[in-house]
Amino acid sequence: MTTVWIILGALLLDILLGEPRRWHPLVGFGKLAEWLESQLNRPEGSTRLRGLAALLLLVLPLILIAHLLDQLTPIIGLLLLYLALGGRSLIEHARQIISALQAQDLALSRQRVSWIVSRETSKMQPSDISRATVESVLENGSDAIFGTLFWFLIAGAPGVVGYRLVNTLDAMWGYRNARFQHFGWAVARLDDLLNWAPARLTAFSYATVGSFQQSLHCWSTQAKQWDSPNAGPVMAAGAGALGIQLGGHATYHGTTHQRPTLGSGEAPDREDIERAITLVRNSLLLWTAVIVMGDWLLA
Repeated sequence: MTTVWIILGALLLDILLGEPRRWHPLVGFGKLAEWLESQLNRPEGSTRLRGLAALLLLVLPLILIAHLLDQLTPIIGLLLLYLALGGRSLIEHARQIISALQAQDLALSRQRVSWIVSRETSKMQPSDISRATVESVLENGSDAIFGTLFWFLIAGAPGVVGYRLVNTLDAMWGYRNARFQHFGWAVARLDDLLNWAPARLTAFSYATVGSFQQSLHCWSTQAKQWDSPNAGPVMAAGAGALGIQLGGHATYHGTTHQRPTLGSGEAPDREDIERAITLVRNSLLLWTAVIVMGDWLLA
């Protein structure tokens, strides 16, 4: 079974089945990471060193296990890639928010958007919810779909396992607050490194299937203003491709931040969430076509 057939099979499984409803490996990994962090994240000694040790203890053994299992049969690679992909889950969560907004149920809309963003949602208005959802669709499309495919193409099953585990740890520990500023430093830097190339490929994909010139303009002029070196290009290009404006105020841990403006046009509304989903899906079609064509040309 060639790499392209494994990718096509994993994408098909994600479309048909989505994420496992129970016993998802990343959920169990997250619980293990929470326990280890509670044991090692203490003020005495070198917190950065203990954070690095926690990262290595959690990730390296599982990369090795993935490598050994992958030697047995290519089915292992297919299953691991399927479990690492989150395309259907991302779309389902976004559409649940759309349905709550359509029903004008603000409380339910706030609850559902809290499932996919880390910012505070209790005081969000419909426009804030639409903006947060579009941002999440664009950014998580890069992580859960395109970054996952990129690292499978580069390093197979071990690569995709390592990428998604680091990505998960960054979502848990990669905060610049008193608790994680030092302990999460190593995983945050590694996540930035692993996402550098796929984030820019994602941004270019959004531009290609959207408003190309406007997307590239927003990417080149606005991305560097964003705190994250990888989320900036992805969201600036995505906002430009859709002709909408992202960024602005957001509240994290009780503090409101005024973030730079990304994109061009009006603030997103409910319909723009579906447009963002379409942008991600069309980008995935583009990636699939390039992967299949590349395999055919190299055969």
